[in-house]
Amino acid sequence: MSALLDKMQLSPVSQQLRTVALYRSTKTYDHNEGLSCCFRQWRADDSHCQQIHGYALAFRFVFATRRLDERGWCLDFGGLKAVRAWLHEVFDHTVLVAADDPHLDEFERLAGLGLMNLRTLPALGCAAVALWVESVEVREHSGNSAIYQEEYWETASSI
Repeated sequence: MSALLDKMQLSPVSQQLRTVALYRSTKTYDHNEGLSCCFRQWRADDSHCQQIHGYALAFRFVFATRRLDERGWCLDFGGLKAVRAWLHEVFDHTVLVAADDPHLDEFERLAGLGLMNLRTLPALGCAAVALWVESVEVREHSGNSAIYQEEYWETASSI
């Protein structure tokens, strides 16, 4: 085996990896936030999701760092006021429609009549709505959620 590793110019895994601490903090904006919105996934032509339907959304943000700040914190939650305000602007009693929805002009007409607070997004669905945070979980209700997560790879020399 070591001959194979030498030929591939690899060393055993135990020599390559080092243990690195990862600290996490979470912030949840639960269903009691009142983020009730409607949306339509027009491409779901084989599903009832193509029709306008609504959910009381909940969001769970997971923040990660390798080094805590001088207070021993991963994140100062006081800095999230803009995130909460954005969530309310986009998801509080709004109708979400994809920018390429073939009936966008009708939604805009209804919004012009004051019948809805329209938000046009590049894409729709929990997965599409999901900031470096480690992951964001969006829950439609207790049974359905989607998680967006980015992975960052570092070489052992940069850790």
